[in-house]
Amino acid sequence: RPAQAVCVPAIHLHMTAATMQVSQKDFQKAQEQLKLLKKDPGNETKLKLYALFKQATEGPCNAPKPGMLDFVKKAKWDAWNSLGNLSQDDARQKYADLVSSLVSAESVTQKKEASPEEGRHDGYETLIVTTKNNITKIMFNRPDKKNAINHQMYREIMKALEEAGKNDSTIAVITGNGDYYSSGNDLANFTNVQPGDMEKMAKDGAVLLKDFVGHFIDFPKPLIAVVNGPAIGICVTVLGLCDLVYASDRATFHTPFSQLGQSPEGCSSYLFPKLMGVAKANEMLLFNKKLTAAEACAQGLVTEVFPDSSFQKEVWARLEAYANLPKNSLAVSKQLLRSMEKEKLHAVNSRECEVLTERWLSDECINAIVSFFQRKSKL
Repeated sequence: RPAQAVCVPAIHLHMTAATMQVSQKDFQKAQEQLKLLKKDPGNETKLKLYALFKQATEGPCNAPKPGMLDFVKKAKWDAWNSLGNLSQDDARQKYADLVSSLVSAESVTQKKEASPEEGRHDGYETLIVTTKNNITKIMFNRPDKKNAINHQMYREIMKALEEAGKNDSTIAVITGNGDYYSSGNDLANFTNVQPGDMEKMAKDGAVLLKDFVGHFIDFPKPLIAVVNGPAIGICVTVLGLCDLVYASDRATFHTPFSQLGQSPEGCSSYLFPKLMGVAKANEMLLFNKKLTAAEACAQGLVTEVFPDSSFQKEVWARLEAYANLPKNSLAVSKQLLRSMEKEKLHAVNSRECEVLTERWLSDECINAIVSFFQRKSKL
């Protein structure tokens, strides 16, 4: 019995040492794998990797806290410091696990790209566009950027709408890839603009936006939004120009225009008061109120809300049934309904873009956007 008592801790110690060796080996392998990743994992993930690496190699945060205005160093310091007394072994393991998940996700993406989805349209980088079962699906595909709409994506959405309007599909559906429907206008569109180029940027942006919204106004077939997650800004305002809006119960709807020193677009200044009533539209468009899916449905912006667990299954079963309805009858009826207000909608779109041009050139808007980036860098 005494001999057995001596052997047990010896075996335990041997296993612990082996586990540590494997952990160190995996940690080094993970560092090499990280260098081979082709896709930028995003700032949030990069901060986690940085913090875990520092914790694994140096232990708990021991560096002095950077100044408030040194945004990058402060973000790194905060990430490392947040790990507290996490052991170096555990930090190595978490680092290796995180890199492994990134490698696996990229591998799945590459396999999908190598085997294109049936009916997939070529020529898109920011969207996945497919036509199948009489449905053209236009999917926002910048999930690492929460499907924020940059200039290229604006143009590709217009191209996709043009193709969908002319092909043999019965209906068109817009949705998002990943957790977000879309986080709206990519504010990177406003960065790296030299002071002398501001006026040109504003005018070019207004022309692009007017054309973009015009494509929604003129779309000749039933257009259905399938809002799979949070929606912000321009992707919310153009929902008023869709014929049906189906939402997951985890979706939210937010138009923070005044927060960014801007003003409504997408014909929302006209359509939202009609849909919601003036008071509720004011809450959303003037005072930045974020609506839940249930609130958006109660106020008329959303047609129906589904539980997230069954959202895709229920919605797509319904859409496939719609797509089997007589195509020409649907198109003619849609155009008849839209014809009553098409001229008015184009006039509203023009006026909204004029006001936005003025807003984008205002000190108030520029300062609001600078403040937004400063707050974001502190997160």
